Amino acid sequence: MSVTVTSPSPTTGRLPRSPAIAAGAVAVMVVGQFAMLAVVPVAIVVVSSWRNIRLGALRWWAAGLAVALATPLVLWAVGPDRAPSLSKDMHPVLAAVVVAAAVAYVAAWVVVRRRRAVPPTGE
Repeated sequence: MSVTVTSPSPTTGRLPRSPAIAAGAVAVMVVGQFAMLAVVPVAIVVVSSWRNIRLGALRWWAAGLAVALATPLVLWAVGPDRAPSLSKDMHPVLAAVVVAAAVAYVAAWVVVRRRRAVPPTGE
């Protein structure tokens, strides 16, 4: 008697929700003036997008989100006169870019999820 264990194919199965929730949390944190804490959900987005093969299509979006948050973080860290927090020092345009990158990641996640849910047509 033999038991075969089949692992799910990389193209089947549900997409994990944690990176989409984390990307949404980034947008909320930046708008709510908690930009420094947004590093944690960005790390969740990047790590989960690079470790999960089903999220391979979202790797560039995750990298874009990481760069969007890293830019004001680096500018704050090397600036001559730093504000007490990243949120106070971040230019509103850079905050808008970070929020837009987070929303774009969530939108891309939804598109990838819908494409996977539609069965392929066999012509």
